[in-house]
Amino acid sequence: MVKYQAETLDRTFAALSDPTRRALLARLGERESLSVSELAEPFPMSLPAIMKHLDVLRDAGLIVREKTGRTVACRLTAQPMEQAMDWLNRYARFWSDNLDRLAAFVEEDPWPSTKQPQLTQANVQASPSRAGSARSRKGSLRRGRKPSS
Repeated sequence: MVKYQAETLDRTFAALSDPTRRALLARLGERESLSVSELAEPFPMSLPAIMKHLDVLRDAGLIVREKTGRTVACRLTAQPMEQAMDWLNRYARFWSDNLDRLAAFVEEDPWPSTKQPQLTQANVQASPSRAGSARSRKGSLRRGRKPSS
């Protein structure tokens, strides 16, 4: 059985839980490396807010930052995402196998067709409580209404 480091997976999935961080990763996936200001450009938030998102991604190991002069560039790293995909694939195989077995079981023995008995006036009887309530309803008045003349 494959051992996963729970802390690494937790950080990876926590980082991926935010749509802004997923969008940042998608932008980094389009190019090998982008500066922080290039990454922040399309987002309607401040640069410090983007930096906080990048800190979460860095702490999860999903990106690395490299400083060249005054420019800080970010790029993707694959290992944490590969571990998350391995973990997800393990459960995908589990559910796929179980659903395949269920489908085979259902297709193996078709359900017997059950016909509903035809209801006729002869075999339909009101219960004594319903019969009594129907009779008592005729003479009763709804609240707030006056008897009609």
